[in-house]
Amino acid sequence: MSNIELAIWSFPVLLVLVFLRMPIALAMIGVGVTGTYLVIGNSMMTLNQLKTLTYGTFSNYSFSIIPLFLLMGQFATLSGMSAALFKAAESFLGHRKGGVAMSAVGACAGFGAICGSSLATAATMGQVALPELKRYGYPDSLSTGALAAGGTLGILIPPSVILVIYAILAEQNIAKLFVAALIPGILAALGYMLAISIWMRVRPNAAAVSPRVPWPERLVTLGKIWPVIAIFVAVVGGIYGGIFTPTEAAAVGAAGTFLVALLSGEMNMPRLSEAVLSTAASTAMIFLIILGAGIYNNFLSLTQIPQITSAWVGDQGYSPWFILTIVLLMYLLFGCVMDSLSMVLLTVPIIFPIMSVLDFGMSYNDFGLWFGILVLIVVEVGLITPPVGLNLFIINSMAKDTPISATYRGVLPFVITDIIRVVILACFPAITLWLVWVVDALK
Repeated sequence: MSNIELAIWSFPVLLVLVFLRMPIALAMIGVGVTGTYLVIGNSMMTLNQLKTLTYGTFSNYSFSIIPLFLLMGQFATLSGMSAALFKAAESFLGHRKGGVAMSAVGACAGFGAICGSSLATAATMGQVALPELKRYGYPDSLSTGALAAGGTLGILIPPSVILVIYAILAEQNIAKLFVAALIPGILAALGYMLAISIWMRVRPNAAAVSPRVPWPERLVTLGKIWPVIAIFVAVVGGIYGGIFTPTEAAAVGAAGTFLVALLSGEMNMPRLSEAVLSTAASTAMIFLIILGAGIYNNFLSLTQIPQITSAWVGDQGYSPWFILTIVLLMYLLFGCVMDSLSMVLLTVPIIFPIMSVLDFGMSYNDFGLWFGILVLIVVEVGLITPPVGLNLFIINSMAKDTPISATYRGVLPFVITDIIRVVILACFPAITLWLVWVVDALK
């Protein structure tokens, strides 16, 4: 078997192992090590490569940002910010048709701005919003679907762990990626709210509305979320203003959320220990997946499959937009069977070099930002599509009396808005890049 055939067959083997419920990290390590040995034909050289690759991967200083952002999310969960965000959003939107569900989405967007994790956003806001949605009589399908979709805002609205990983893999500027994600993130929240509004117009008596809150009370609830705004401005503004490096900004964000949690009275030694241990466990899982993807991608590089595929695509004369469509559809398909982090780590080192040489009428750096946001949105859809929609399982496990089939139905309108958003952002790259251009011009 030639090296090319070996590389081609490795992917279905990897998918079979994933279907058999082997952890994705171990599957990539197993396939990568076996493939590397078959290409090199020498066990000692294979082990030496693994040693060098492991050190080279984890000696990358940029990866230290990941545990800091995860710790920031843990402290944010403890601080009570989620309840304050939901109450603030509900005071402005709750009196409208579907307003409580819209408030949940708005609160998810706000919490995502200080969390960076989709799963944490979905789990935290689910605890706060599900009882309120139930109290106002919202259908179980809409309640769970809205919260599962709202949770995805945690990986799109900066700071985002997956955005950081994409930036490292594609060698893009983390600060610019954060800025580029802002408008698409806001569009996502508005799109979800629009889906809720349409749902409530189709079924106008599906749920009650909360009483209108007077403006003085609205301002009071708004004043209670100032820590969220302050931390977001400090992290994202500090990075782009050149005050902090991304890692320093993550440390500032973690320290800020810790102080808020401490002042709220929710922080004690057992909870601090739980937050640190949970961060350590999540970091270990992510780093093992990073190592597995590195080993597998190293094997693919030895077979020359990325270079050969890139040359083949260029020789076919296909339109760059046609290739982009195929790639995004591929991500949608993979999202149904793989988690978002594994998908990004596995595919970006292969796909990005192929896509970056195509002519989309923009600079290499602008393309890297625009393509990264498109990939992130499509990956985000994978979190709410069966059978491996992790957000669906998290929310459904919290709404114990709701069948998973109802959650699947409830999330469908939000998936449709995501696909529409991908089409709009793909057709009009300036929507994603405009804010980056503006901030660059002001510097």
